[in-house]
Amino acid sequence: MGLAVVTASFTACGSSDSSSESKKAATTAASTEASSEAASETETVSENTTASETNAASTEAASGEDSSEAEEEEEENYDTGDASLDKVRNEDNIGDNELLVLSFGTSYNDSRRLTIGAIEQSLEDAFSDYSVRRGFTANIIIDHVERRDKIHIDDVKEALDRAVANKVKNLVVQPTHLMNGLEYNDVKAEIANYSDAFEKVAIGEPLLTSDDDFKRVENAIVDWTKEYDDGKTAICFMGHGTEAESNAVYAKMQDLLTADGHKNYFVGTVEAEPSVEDVLAKVKAGGYEKVVLEPLMVVAGDHANNDMAGDDEDSWKSVFEAGGYEVKCLIRGLGENEEIRKLYVEHAQKAIDSIK
Repeated sequence: MGLAVVTASFTACGSSDSSSESKKAATTAASTEASSEAASETETVSENTTASETNAASTEAASGEDSSEAEEEEEENYDTGDASLDKVRNEDNIGDNELLVLSFGTSYNDSRRLTIGAIEQSLEDAFSDYSVRRGFTANIIIDHVERRDKIHIDDVKEALDRAVANKVKNLVVQPTHLMNGLEYNDVKAEIANYSDAFEKVAIGEPLLTSDDDFKRVENAIVDWTKEYDDGKTAICFMGHGTEAESNAVYAKMQDLLTADGHKNYFVGTVEAEPSVEDVLAKVKAGGYEKVVLEPLMVVAGDHANNDMAGDDEDSWKSVFEAGGYEVKCLIRGLGENEEIRKLYVEHAQKAIDSIK
């Protein structure tokens, strides 16, 4: 069988029967990277863990759990919504054409349904010839949801194995990643292990790929927050951040906002730069009276609820309140925005067109 990957090409090739060691390595690589970058692309990183804890916990798929179930359940003393309302999309009977949507994931049930679920539904509505299925790259989140809610979400290997077992001929993969970074490359590498299992494979681009993508995302977030744009309010977006070169997407978005006259819009990160202190300094320099905080992430999970809007003294909300500002937190993910979902649909369309 042949391989046709145009939208996001990769050169590695192999069959679905590739050695378990190579698949395990790909899974482990993607899982380890997830703690630093994937959360910014598809979500907030961990479920009640620090970044360093997540880095260890993300290797669960290969080495087993690093924390006990009792400890994790004791830590979660909040309600994330009804998990039964979310479509996990791990059914068989796929047919010849599959559109596999890969996300980092979140254990916040309502946000998962309103963001990742909404993106998947938009893709299903747009492509009736394809069966839409889900895969998460973060096994720590998969395990957490299954333990807590008794609901199983496929990881990347399980989703690909399901496609093989269902004899899918044409596989299109659309990641919900924010940027073309390390984990996106890891996903491509893992899919390459299955390249000979399908007649055609194509991978869609992340949200922020072309200059046009940046412009449209800028317009979407500005329009989404226009009711707060009164000249006295600083509107601050919190991204995840990564030590990789792809962290430059945040500076690029900031430059675009500033160049287009949105001088009261600021972009920072929770794990890299610009930091909350950097953003606070800019807000002070602008003489603003109030602050609106919103995540620049596809979902509103742990980072949005705790690192941004939490009550700990180092949360963004607390930092700005300590600076003397009236703070309003908008806890919603980019996946809730219709214009953002349209972009994912267009990226998937480009991938589908590449294998026709």
